Amino acid sequence: MTFQLTMLNRQISQRISGPGGLYNLGNGLGLAGGLALHVAAATAVAGTGLGHGASAVVDYFVGSLGATAITLAMLIFFWSGERYHRAWANGAPPDAAQNRLGDLSSGWGALALALGLFLLGQPELAATSGLLHAAGKFGSALPPRIQARLPVGPNAFRLTVVASRIPALVAVLIEAQKAFAGGPAQPLAASALLVLCYLLWLKADVALLRG
Repeated sequence: MTFQLTMLNRQISQRISGPGGLYNLGNGLGLAGGLALHVAAATAVAGTGLGHGASAVVDYFVGSLGATAITLAMLIFFWSGERYHRAWANGAPPDAAQNRLGDLSSGWGALALALGLFLLGQPELAATSGLLHAAGKFGSALPPRIQARLPVGPNAFRLTVVASRIPALVAVLIEAQKAFAGGPAQPLAASALLVLCYLLWLKADVALLRG
């Protein structure tokens, strides 16, 4: 039993290590935590019946065009996280083909995220967390021979991805401060969850930059 637990812990540790593991750990926490908070808020208003909970789940994922776009973005991000995980399975340097697939798919996910954020009335975050992020990922996916011909440095696109996180993280920290100052517990929990997710994603971005 002890040996099985040790092996399980080792497998989990390997799974969440590296950029891909960090990305998908953040994705999983954000998805599960966001869904739980949304369902809790909806059932607190409409009632705790099974029908109300199921309706809240459907609303969270596909309740509007914006929500559907963000759900699509999350699915793409999970797929790209798996590509990064495979690329970095043996450490640095990563498998170039898998790493490039991770960058390309992340770029498409960021475009879907930009659409969702714009439709949900957050154009500033759509521009930074979406479009700027996509530009950094698509640029990072360019073959090295093409990147070498560009006037920017070799780390410019990775730094762009890192920079795209900052506005959203600052906005979340401001909301967390407001929630901490007084008010319902749910907004504070949501802000704390987002801070954790953004820190995990940012750590993964930096790991790719160093790699």
